Amino acid sequence: MHLLFATSIVPDGALSSGYEIANQAIIDALRRNGVRVTVLGFGWPGKAPSDPENTVLLGSLDVRTDTAPLPRKLAWLASAVASGLTFASAKLRVVSEQAVRDAIQAAGPFDGYVLNSVQMAAAFEKAFQDKPSIFVAHNVEFRSAAENSLAAKGAFQRTLFRREARLLEVIEKRLCRNARFVFTLAEEDRAELGVASDKRSVALPLVTRSELPSAPGTRRIDCDAALIGTWTWEPNRIGLDWFLGKVVPHLRPDFRIHIAGSVPAGVSSLHPGVKFVGRVPDAQAFVGSAAVIPLVSTSGSGVQLKTIETFELGLPSVATAHSLRGIAHKPRNCIMTDDPAAFARALEQTVDQRVADVDGTDFHRRQIAALDRAVALGLARLGAGTREVVA
Repeated sequence: MHLLFATSIVPDGALSSGYEIANQAIIDALRRNGVRVTVLGFGWPGKAPSDPENTVLLGSLDVRTDTAPLPRKLAWLASAVASGLTFASAKLRVVSEQAVRDAIQAAGPFDGYVLNSVQMAAAFEKAFQDKPSIFVAHNVEFRSAAENSLAAKGAFQRTLFRREARLLEVIEKRLCRNARFVFTLAEEDRAELGVASDKRSVALPLVTRSELPSAPGTRRIDCDAALIGTWTWEPNRIGLDWFLGKVVPHLRPDFRIHIAGSVPAGVSSLHPGVKFVGRVPDAQAFVGSAAVIPLVSTSGSGVQLKTIETFELGLPSVATAHSLRGIAHKPRNCIMTDDPAAFARALEQTVDQRVADVDGTDFHRRQIAALDRAVALGLARLGAGTREVVA
């Protein structure tokens, strides 16, 4: 079977965000199931695809909103309003639908599409309707947009998020109806998207890598707690705001917290132990330098890849219930609580008691096996029958 994996940004090997990690895990699982996968999408400027022989590029594109100049943001907004698309999908309309069709034709004969997340699938929806498809719902995007509108600081941003939520609810549910099968990344998302039946969808248990690295042995601890993430993404920002605003004030002054990743303007903390370290060269080494990992997700849908990575590495952690969605087996060195004061106490106790790492290989092995079974189920459904496309 040959499938065309249509995505906004093609893999370049960096795996610097949860989205990129999830994409690679799904592609790897498809290939372990015997599928030939060709990836179609845009590349990051200045970065080559990690698998050029099996990639069809539509051009290069920087889709980050936080670093875009104001004229570009206004152009994206104008395109979104004029086309009736979401802001995220409008960013991709730098090429025509015919150019996408030509690129699809250049990929050679294939059996179907894997439509990876809503952005690309919605931007060029009609171009992907000539063959059966699997739709990958990384999140319930309309629910995340609605939550973002509630957390927005200003009226203009709140209005934009409300518009996104309204459009996304229609688009996501249509993509799910038109797909032969749907992959979600969390069990709860299946019902939210209207595809709870086992004949229509399955939740994918993810991994952050196909092979775990060798255990490092004794870790060098440089800080008490470490967080890393794309904090400019609004659901992540909401979790970080909760941690800094609700949890950190309960921590003793000498508790050391290192926060890596791009942090939006206005994010700060008066706690003397909080240090923003920016981008780090090795994310795994960074989290491995902490005595405990706070898993602080409080909004959004899908699954938290940072939770999965923490469990694969066997690191001690304190997690919100939301951070554990999609996780069937919580390691014994993870404490779950949503109470900010209890969260702070658990962090301090984990450090003071020098809670040990656990072996993450069993967790990883179970995830890989379950992921491959889930993908095999979707591939079987893709080859069975046809579905009517709903306009």
